[in-house]
Amino acid sequence: MRKKKVAITLGIMCLILTFGIMIQLNTTNKADQTAARNIRENGLRDEVLKWKEKYDIAYEKLEQAQTTLEEERKKSVSKDADSVQKQEELKQINTALGLNDVTGRGIIITIKDNNSGKLGDRNDIIHDSDLKNIINELKNSGAQAISINDQRIVPSTAITCVGSVIQVNNEKVGSPFIIKAIGNQDLLWNVKRPGGFLEILEYTYGIPNETKKVNNVSIPKYSGVLTDKYLESIK
Repeated sequence: MRKKKVAITLGIMCLILTFGIMIQLNTTNKADQTAARNIRENGLRDEVLKWKEKYDIAYEKLEQAQTTLEEERKKSVSKDADSVQKQEELKQINTALGLNDVTGRGIIITIKDNNSGKLGDRNDIIHDSDLKNIINELKNSGAQAISINDQRIVPSTAITCVGSVIQVNNEKVGSPFIIKAIGNQDLLWNVKRPGGFLEILEYTYGIPNETKKVNNVSIPKYSGVLTDKYLESIK
């Protein structure tokens, strides 16, 4: 009987010892996993910090180079009267191409979708063709600079419809469409003439629009890159 009690006691002790070992192993595995995860996270964090440091250094060098270039340009221009004239001519060319921010007297047209349903034989929303017609009327009225939702209109500008989204210069634009034009205000106002396209939009299709003269219209420069891939100079 005594031997039996001893055996039971030893069995219980072995069982307790086994559970203790299992708990210890489980705790050790979790600790190892946490340590490994922390090592990976620290490694990634260090890598990000290294790249950020490289970016900051490169950006600082770029700013220094731009500053140096501007200083050299000013020195060159100040020493050469002919360079001053050429610089002014270059500025005028860039303005005509849409590569400079500009401001001046002009008009601002605001048009937006009519959300009341359908009118006539078309959806009462602005289409890419509507914007093209308005831009053409402004060009015919002598507009010197035009933008749609701050997208500068240049010779290579494409106004397209991709699905239900209108793109100008490959950038998405949406209602309300704010069209700015700089030029002779009286001539530009011709866009509001009776029978003009804006009147057709409003009274035929219910597209609301507002046009006003503004003395300080600001139009940003074209943010894309102009290319002469298909052009060759005639010698």
